[in-house]
Amino acid sequence: MTATTTEQAASSTKGNQTVTDDLRKWIVEQAEAGCRPDDVLQAMKTAGWDEDVALDAMEETLRARLDELGPRKARVSLPPGVPVPNPDYDESKSPVIDVDGHPVRVLMSMAEPRVLVFGGLLTEAECDQMMALAGPRLSRSETVDNATGGSEVNAARTSDGMFFERGEVGLIDKIERRIAKLVRWPLENGEGLQVLRYRPGAEYKPHHDYFDPVHPGTARILERGGQRVGTVVMYLNTPEGGGATTFPDVGLVVAPVKGNAVFFSYDRAHVSTKTLHGGAPVTAGEKWVSTKWMREREFK
Repeated sequence: MTATTTEQAASSTKGNQTVTDDLRKWIVEQAEAGCRPDDVLQAMKTAGWDEDVALDAMEETLRARLDELGPRKARVSLPPGVPVPNPDYDESKSPVIDVDGHPVRVLMSMAEPRVLVFGGLLTEAECDQMMALAGPRLSRSETVDNATGGSEVNAARTSDGMFFERGEVGLIDKIERRIAKLVRWPLENGEGLQVLRYRPGAEYKPHHDYFDPVHPGTARILERGGQRVGTVVMYLNTPEGGGATTFPDVGLVVAPVKGNAVFFSYDRAHVSTKTLHGGAPVTAGEKWVSTKWMREREFK
């Protein structure tokens, strides 16, 4: 995909951001060539388009294209918003949330996207115990295979990982219950905790955690509990260098500090949630994290 066409289309209309026929044609060409909506949006933003204008142009253009192709083609639109996890936090009050006697400090809060950074979600001992339990079971991390709904090794994710079954041992059950109460989301709606280890140079390129409805394998994935609606990334150690969690759409960088965590939610499977995020390369030492994903319904 090239941004040249968008640059040309925008050059004569930069003042009022008029959507031209050339731009509509380019959007259709990218979609029919199999380009991801995230990549098309990024190319438009790089070319100088306002994000809201770009999103509207993509949605209207692709809907018109589907109408043109006829009723046999799948019709897609912006998914409706759904309820999401939401910690009981009031910025005007104490920055500490008490979770059954365990104090969790809110270090940062952002409204759009909804992001909170927690201090001390896990104790040092809990971090050490989780790494010890996970270490012998690590293998090359996989990502969702969008075509089948299964999993596959992906060059974008260069870590080792494993999953615990929900409530597998006492430590895991305790942490899962703490998270469920902290973000006010049913325990049974959570996937099993995942532990990842990133060695020097390892990273996870920017991505979204929701399952994109345009992929053929998504329907199969959603059968197990619906969409993902929230994520908690817990840092099990403090790497010697690198390894931050980045949110490119909003310029947020969260440093990986042992025991701390970052939470974010997304009420629809769409780039408008601004929850694009990634794990920056580790430059020295190792980074260990544990991730908890939350679904709309009971995860089976």
